[in-house]
Amino acid sequence: MNNGHLSIKTILAQGKHRPWPLPARAWSFYQEWNKVVFMHWKLPPEVLIPFVPTGLEIDMFEGDAWVSVVVFDMNNIRPKNLPPLAVVSDFHEVNVRTYVKKDGKAGVYFLSIEGSKAISCFLARTISGLPYRPALMHRRGNSFQLESQAQKNLIDIDYDTGHEVCEKTLLDIWLTERYALFQDVGNEIKSFDIHHVEWPIENIKIEKLVLTYPHFPFINNAPDLVHYSPGVAVLAW
Repeated sequence: MNNGHLSIKTILAQGKHRPWPLPARAWSFYQEWNKVVFMHWKLPPEVLIPFVPTGLEIDMFEGDAWVSVVVFDMNNIRPKNLPPLAVVSDFHEVNVRTYVKKDGKAGVYFLSIEGSKAISCFLARTISGLPYRPALMHRRGNSFQLESQAQKNLIDIDYDTGHEVCEKTLLDIWLTERYALFQDVGNEIKSFDIHHVEWPIENIKIEKLVLTYPHFPFINNAPDLVHYSPGVAVLAW
């Protein structure tokens, strides 16, 4: 079960798992990331150099860089003090991310972000500057499909989930517990802080995977590691 039912006060009170304290200022957006499929690829760091902007350092785990494709349902996204509006607040999302540092602070950098609703992508891109693009997506049960005619991206995945992972590895934590996003917006690197309770992780078995991202050929094969999570409620600054 995801923790979207947790109160914001409860979410803010759980911070021992964070690598640094919560921001002192008030949060700006609430959102829920539900039914999350993580697929991870290990890469030599030099492969990613052309894709990461100057000003960001490629983060590594035991000498390797990683790229992840993250498939999930975005639900109830809303500004603080305003209610969600389902027509724009609920949509499917797929992002391709890698792991970076800026000024010693570890976070993620998006190589690609796609959403299933054009209006949601437009609003997210306008408000945050994040490079959202619309794509056709369909999700039913444990099946998910994406098709982007503009980018020629394709995902077709079937999966089964299992028991919760009670003892995470250091790599599990390194890949999932990230509380900053760095993104090039115009001529600057913008920094976004996020917070949620520690990810609940479950075992997952990929039964079928068709994945094509022509701009990122290093992920067009079977992933090195996969995770599943029922989801987390997220606060963003």
